[in-house]
Amino acid sequence: MTAAVISLTERGRLLSERIAESGVCECGRFCFFKHTDPKAESFSDIGQLTERLFGEYDALIFVCACGIAVRAIAPHIRSKLTDPAVVATDDSGRFAVPLLSGHIGGANALARRLAEVTGAQAAVTTATDSGGLFSPDCFAAANGLNITDMAAAKEIAAAVLDGEKIGLMTDCECLNIPPEITRGAARCGIYIGSEDVHPFEVTLSLVPKDLVLGIGCRKGISADSIAEAVESAGIDTARIYTVASIDRKLGERGLTEFCKRLGVPFVTFSADELKAVGGDFGHSEFVEKITGVDNVCERSAAAVSGGEIVIKKTASNGVTAAAAVRKTVIDFAKEQRR
Repeated sequence: MTAAVISLTERGRLLSERIAESGVCECGRFCFFKHTDPKAESFSDIGQLTERLFGEYDALIFVCACGIAVRAIAPHIRSKLTDPAVVATDDSGRFAVPLLSGHIGGANALARRLAEVTGAQAAVTTATDSGGLFSPDCFAAANGLNITDMAAAKEIAAAVLDGEKIGLMTDCECLNIPPEITRGAARCGIYIGSEDVHPFEVTLSLVPKDLVLGIGCRKGISADSIAEAVESAGIDTARIYTVASIDRKLGERGLTEFCKRLGVPFVTFSADELKAVGGDFGHSEFVEKITGVDNVCERSAAAVSGGEIVIKKTASNGVTAAAAVRKTVIDFAKEQRR
């Protein structure tokens, strides 16, 4: 998680320095021009600064009054699926208050981590958290599951608060299933998987990020061309958790941009490492002559996942793509670390 730490006062500047040095997350510091230092970027208008940072960072940490933070972010709030986490802490470091994107964005978890390193009290106000109950939003974020229907997520959260049992259907291995969840009949329930099924009257489908995308491409290929090739190969980008290729593609601009759009890491392997990967892969003498290995996309996908290739090598407009699936283990007790 990357966070912008925004302070207004001298005490706030000192606290922002403590936060940045704590390692709670990767921080950029922004201090009001009257109270700044050489390690921070100074600003004079918090509204203009917030507009710039809102889509640039995973989280915004305001070291100031909640009211100031609320007014700064208000014009930019769009959706809990896309808005950054926003936390406000007073400049004395007494309270850390999640203001926006508590579950999916990770503001609740961030507030708790800030409390640990600053001695503050995390003032988490979401109903499921304050009651110690199962939260579909937080559960999905912690396990890397994509929420497909926010209306269903809200109805399930409300059902939990009303004391209803929530159904569960999945082929994934599940650990630490809480008492609110049942494998039996239920009105509301969760399906974890990639099929289009609706086993409950109200079904929240959660799609695992369980695919490694293996990519081979010509030099200078654009991110748009890569995206088009991946789509034409029938690979669901919502399920991708890592993109992999050969090390000669490290720094390739189009690949870097494509991974940035998806918000996933890009990993590479040497030709020798790829050749050592076991499995049944396609063979290309041309690719082997150029790269030193007979198949880049399938081998790199398998090198990360350790699982089977579910979409074989597909070539399109200078891009080869393949996908491998990893085993998904769902842990209901897993804490959110975004």
